[in-house]
Amino acid sequence: MTSFLQQVRGRMAHPFLRWALAAAFAVGLTGPAVAQGSLAKVRYEEVVRSVLYLPAYVAMSQGYFKEAGLDVSMKTSQGTDKGMAALLSGSADIVLIGPEASIYVANSESPVKPRIFSGLTATDGFLLVARTKPAGAFDWKQVKGKSVMAFRPGSNPDVFLQTAMRKHGVDPKSDVKIVNNIGPAARTGAWLAGQTDFAIFLEPEATMIEKSGQGFVVASVGREVGPVDYTVFTATDAFLKQNPRVAQAWTDAIVRAQKHVATAPAADLAKAIASFFPGMSEAELVAAVERYRGIGLWKTNPVVERRAIESLQDMLVASGVLEPGKRVAYEAVVVNDFASKAR
Repeated sequence: MTSFLQQVRGRMAHPFLRWALAAAFAVGLTGPAVAQGSLAKVRYEEVVRSVLYLPAYVAMSQGYFKEAGLDVSMKTSQGTDKGMAALLSGSADIVLIGPEASIYVANSESPVKPRIFSGLTATDGFLLVARTKPAGAFDWKQVKGKSVMAFRPGSNPDVFLQTAMRKHGVDPKSDVKIVNNIGPAARTGAWLAGQTDFAIFLEPEATMIEKSGQGFVVASVGREVGPVDYTVFTATDAFLKQNPRVAQAWTDAIVRAQKHVATAPAADLAKAIASFFPGMSEAELVAAVERYRGIGLWKTNPVVERRAIESLQDMLVASGVLEPGKRVAYEAVVVNDFASKAR
C-alpha cells in the first residue's frame, strides 16, 4: 500500500486527487456496512451542511431510512475531497459528493473505484453574492476586474461557476481573480471579514449574509448552467456488490423523500429539517426552500443520466481540469441498477 501511495503522489497531477488519495490511504481500510439487529448500519457523509441536500434530511427526519431497514449515522466532511477520502479509506459507506470526484478517481491508479448509484440535486445550488447591491439588473460582466471567492480548483462549485461566467462572455482565467484557497468552513468568516468582491454561497449561508446586510444575492449559478447532476450518492464498487440490499433500500428512501419534497408546502419542509439548522428561523428556512425550488434544484428521479455525465465532462475539459483524452465512460462511474428499480 505504501508503494501505491508513492505512485499516486508522484503521478497524479490533479491537486484534488493528490489530497483525497493521500488522505484515504493514510487512514487505512475498514469494513463495509454491517447489520445491527434488524437494521443495516450505514456510515454516511455529506459534503457540507446545506439546504441543498433537503431530500436527504427529510429521509432522515421523517424516518424513511429507518422504515427501509437502515440505521444511518451522518457526518459532514467539509469538502468533496475529504468525502472521497473517507469513501476510499473505508471510513464511510455512502457519501454525498460531486460526480467530478468519481471521474478523477476513475483516471487514477487507485484500486478502489467509486460508483455513483443515485442522484440528489439536478443542478448547482450556489448563489452569487455581491458585496454591494447593483444599481439595476445584475449583469455577469460586472464581475470583470473583480475578485470572486470560489472553491478548490477542479471542484464542481469552481467548474460550474466558470461555466456560468463563460456563458456571459467572462473569461475566468483573465477577466477575474478567482480565490479558491479558502476552506469550506472558513468561507463565511472570510467574506464577513471583507475578503473578495463577489462569492458563491449555498443556503443557509446566502440568506444569513443577506440578513446581516453584508451581501446581496444577485444570480443563481445553477439557473445559468442548467440541469447537470450536481451532487450524487456514491459508494465503492465493492460496497455495492457486497450490499445491494442496502443500496436499494437507500435509493428507495431517497425517492420517497424526493417525491415528498416536490409536493409538500415549504413550511412543512422547513419544520422537517429545522433540527439540522439550529441557527436558522423557520421563516429563513422557508425562504431558502422556496428560493431553491425556483431554480428546479432537486431531482424527482434518482437516475443519473448519461447526458449529465457527458455535459459535466465537457465543463471539466473547458475549465482545464480534465484532459480531453481522459474523459471516462459513463459506465465506469455510474451504476443505475438501483435508481432504475427504486420504488
